[in-house]
Amino acid sequence: MDTATNTRPLLQQSETDSDFEDDLQVDRSLENLDSEVVVVTKDTKPLFKSREPNDRFNAVYITFYLLGTTVLLPWFFFITAEEYWMYKFRKLPGNLTSIIGTEEKTDLQASFNSYISIASTVPSTIFLIIYPMCSHKIPLNVRMVGSFASLLVFFIVTTVFVEINTDQWQDTFFLLTIVIVVLLNIASAILQSALFGIVGRFPARYITATVSGQALGGVLAALAEIVSLWVGASPVRSALVYFVMADTFILIAMFGYLLVSKTVFFKYYLMDSVDYGPVNEPPIVRQLNYGAILKKIWVQGMSVWFCFVVTLSLYPAITALVTPEFEDCNSDWNQIYFVPVVAYLLLSVMDYLGRIFSGLLEWPKQGWLVSLLSFLRIIFFPLLLLCNAQPRHHLPVLIHADYWFILIVVVFGFTNGYMVNTTMISAPKLVEAYEQETASSMMAAFLGVGLACGSFLSLFLVKLL
Repeated sequence: MDTATNTRPLLQQSETDSDFEDDLQVDRSLENLDSEVVVVTKDTKPLFKSREPNDRFNAVYITFYLLGTTVLLPWFFFITAEEYWMYKFRKLPGNLTSIIGTEEKTDLQASFNSYISIASTVPSTIFLIIYPMCSHKIPLNVRMVGSFASLLVFFIVTTVFVEINTDQWQDTFFLLTIVIVVLLNIASAILQSALFGIVGRFPARYITATVSGQALGGVLAALAEIVSLWVGASPVRSALVYFVMADTFILIAMFGYLLVSKTVFFKYYLMDSVDYGPVNEPPIVRQLNYGAILKKIWVQGMSVWFCFVVTLSLYPAITALVTPEFEDCNSDWNQIYFVPVVAYLLLSVMDYLGRIFSGLLEWPKQGWLVSLLSFLRIIFFPLLLLCNAQPRHHLPVLIHADYWFILIVVVFGFTNGYMVNTTMISAPKLVEAYEQETASSMMAAFLGVGLACGSFLSLFLVKLL
């Protein structure tokens, strides 16, 4: 099936919503084509440049920030509630009120993280790859709102199960949880691809807002965990707070998107933020060539892929295993807060700051230099593997001091955020305006495949210690 782009000249853009509705009415006439999926843009330029509408109160910018946070925050909360899942699948004979205890883990407890990893990465990767090729078959609002609604339903179900006693049917609850994880990640993959496809047509600062929002999700999840430890909340109470917060974020983000999608500023960039040509030329029909688009952005795609392969190979699988230099010291910092603060919160904060600085500097712009800097992050493999990660059986510990580990985490998180945002900003600039949505969705696919590859590689690195 060919994918075509219908373009027509336009003398001047109006800032009223009615003008956009007129444009959309003309565009809908193309929907009757039986064998083509039509992407409507205007990539010709009038004699006079139209005036760009304003993002009033930065509403669209703030919404993109919120959308970026919501894409990953629910999943961050899902995996942060690890003690809750261990409680749900605990050994039942004896003391039923025991949360985890010191006894040997049950089969369900021991296999939960492995099954969760597979159930999340496999469907997410598949849908991130196939999305760019079939996204234009489904209206944008259906993709966005449908994904939000699916996420909300699945998380509400997860929230309800917190208050349900599942002790007598743990196996069934385990299977049900895995199914929910699969469906959650399918919806999240569609939402992430659609979101990056949209924001790829906006100025660079809106891309920065979206990817910074993703990092902010990690910060909020880490803070929630630390506060939960500080107040001494039980795993069940903590999980309930996490899931209710996830439900709230999803609901707010969905309504925020519905509101800003009706604004003139949003429609201007989504439908008409392209170059214009001579006003008397007939409409030009362009075909989306996926191979040609991939050829233009593959360097940036491989860069973001390798960046996440390195990051997900080591975080959190290795970083969460690093213990303090003086572990025997009976202090709350060593016993309770070291890993949550350093391995999760500090790394997430530096990742967040890296994305912000990248949006301010927008350097480097050369593809080869971006790839080189991403490749240089391979140095973190020996650095973190030689820290005091326990237990270990093969590699020696050469980096004992806590301050060295903290410094490595700072650089590790900052460079991840910086390089991710750099590649996501630069990719849409390498293609034509009508190709930007597809190019951005392809970048999301590279990102997702990097997450999956890094997650699987982490299993081998843990055994390498």
